[in-house]
Amino acid sequence: MKKAKALFACGAAAVVLLTAGCTSKTVDQAQYSGFLPSYDGLESVDTASGQKALRWVDPAFNVANYDKLIFQPLRFYPTPQTTDRIGQQTYDDLLEYANARLGEALSQRFQLVGFSSGPRTLEFRGAITGVSASNEGLKPYEVIPVALVVAGAMAATGERDQNTELFLEGELIDTSTGKPVLRVVRKGFGKTLSNDKQAVDFADLKPVIDELTTDVMKFR
Repeated sequence: MKKAKALFACGAAAVVLLTAGCTSKTVDQAQYSGFLPSYDGLESVDTASGQKALRWVDPAFNVANYDKLIFQPLRFYPTPQTTDRIGQQTYDDLLEYANARLGEALSQRFQLVGFSSGPRTLEFRGAITGVSASNEGLKPYEVIPVALVVAGAMAATGERDQNTELFLEGELIDTSTGKPVLRVVRKGFGKTLSNDKQAVDFADLKPVIDELTTDVMKFR
């Protein structure tokens, strides 16, 4: 009986430890890049596309009060490093596509103008702050001691499915005051990879940018 209780306790402990590592839907504070001047006041929200994001909005901000926007193209921050799994072409394709889609979406909501301040004008600045692949969180049927052992072994040998992830940070600034009116930090999930050897390419992360575009169009 004591042996059975001990085994049950070990199994329960394993469940707690491993489920605690399930994939978070929002960006952890340790993953903030430093691109934004401040991360104060960020709160978890559900976006129009059904994703999670961290967002702060000035209580007095009303997007209807603005009809012009200065679009600072997205950039990488910090400068990304190529690896065996993520090549420079993937980074280049991501940035080009993200700027094209985001610029198009914003142009449908605002008149895009040059680098000049004025009334009823916002400035957008943003960055892609990370591209990664991490082990999938446990599925419900895996949260039993025997399956946890198997899942742990698969992760150790690199055979477990991996999530592709794209991190973005951005803000809107009222050009007449120079003060921010909205800040957002976001982690989007692309296609699932079969193991930790599979390369991450543009097609894997393209859906994240498409979801971001949807949210820009529908934000009120």
